[in-house]
Amino acid sequence: MGPPISSRRVLAVAMCILVSSAFAFQAKKPARVQSTDPALRLKGFEQHLEMKKNSPFKDLKWQFVGPTNVGGRCIDVDVVAPKGKNYTIYVASASGGLWKTENEGTTWEPIFDQAASTTIGDVAIAPSDPNIVWIGTGEANIFRSSQAGCGVCKSTDAGKTWQHVGLADTYTIPRIVIHPKNPDIVYVAASGHEWTFNPERGVYKTTDGGKTWQKVLSVSSEAGAIDLVMDPKDSETLFAATWQRIRLRWNDPRNKPDYTGSGIHRSTDGGKTWKQINSGLPDPKYRGRIGIDIARSNPNVLYALVDNYEIARAADSSRLDSYGRSMGAVIKGAMIFRSDDRGESWKQVSGLTDTTKQYMERHSATYGWVFGQIRVDPNDENTVYSMGLGLNVSADGGKTFKPLRGMHGDHHGLWIDPENSSYLVNVNDGGAYVSYDKGKNWRSFIDRMPTTQFFDIAYDMDTPFRVYGSV
Repeated sequence: MGPPISSRRVLAVAMCILVSSAFAFQAKKPARVQSTDPALRLKGFEQHLEMKKNSPFKDLKWQFVGPTNVGGRCIDVDVVAPKGKNYTIYVASASGGLWKTENEGTTWEPIFDQAASTTIGDVAIAPSDPNIVWIGTGEANIFRSSQAGCGVCKSTDAGKTWQHVGLADTYTIPRIVIHPKNPDIVYVAASGHEWTFNPERGVYKTTDGGKTWQKVLSVSSEAGAIDLVMDPKDSETLFAATWQRIRLRWNDPRNKPDYTGSGIHRSTDGGKTWKQINSGLPDPKYRGRIGIDIARSNPNVLYALVDNYEIARAADSSRLDSYGRSMGAVIKGAMIFRSDDRGESWKQVSGLTDTTKQYMERHSATYGWVFGQIRVDPNDENTVYSMGLGLNVSADGGKTFKPLRGMHGDHHGLWIDPENSSYLVNVNDGGAYVSYDKGKNWRSFIDRMPTTQFFDIAYDMDTPFRVYGSV
């Protein structure tokens, strides 16, 4: 009989068995996990509303305790600018719903904070009727803190009431385009689930105001539509950018050598047929997220902001990155391409000198999957704004850029007044800002729009007690 086994050795053996079993279980788990059925999610929200209605605490009033000195991530903006009146601004936030001001930012009202999902990907106002507002739920920037949406919602009374009109299993919607004359014709770009494969990715079209939908562009269950624009002079012509990506639990959504689904497509028949228009862009295996915009003053001109995964500089072990690690290889990152023939061919315009290359390398760094927004001045085809870690403007068709300062970092949306190009509304990780002088100075609304994302809260037992929150 051997020596007695100590309790410590028993514990060690048990731990080894548990760890081995865990690894064995991990190896047997399917590579593609299943997401919750969208119908169950919507049913769960209905049950929540019923419980809330019958709750003994239904009349309990909440008191806002702040903060008022820090904003939260906002994703998109659209504006009604009636001549001679105040601007009505709609701002979509990452997790705080949709916000509206009818007095150009003096006061703000949350108008989508009691919905099945309050994470917004895009907001769009019908050009023919400012009372018709569409929102696509689900933030398409797919941060680790992003949340899944529940499809598309529509208001016909300027945001007072909302109707859910489908596409619940798309989860992330980065763009909605409404026909300029017929508000029942709407196109939706769906980028799909953040963590899982799903066939609902692509471009959808409705001709009856959202009662029925038809998928008009589909690439794969891993490649969805990340941007969409319509020719301002020909509503049958649309340009869509697709992006192939899946976010892993242990990594950001990086490009892979076998990816072929990221690119630009054009339709000239209202979405019935599409043609790939990628001549002059990087090879498919290097293309990451792509943002596109069209010049309203000259619709032959389009710009594309491409996150390029080609290596710009090899790894350098003698240098350290911002985390103190040896410097890895540097990708080309953000690159601006221009087309003067409606997308038939593209030409790189940014980063053609050493100085501009370095500027563009810093544009989005390795976070090009977060950004991808580009806007053309509606009155000048050569004035271009690109959004990354900062907001940048070019006055020479994308050849050189300069930063527009005075705001929080990480920029996701920009609206330019077509009647007055000096009026800009920008949204970023710090909230919403407006400029009256083309970006020289900015007015902030962070103290009036509490959209900060808190990940944890706590309080102490002092008198008066203090509240703590981590953002």
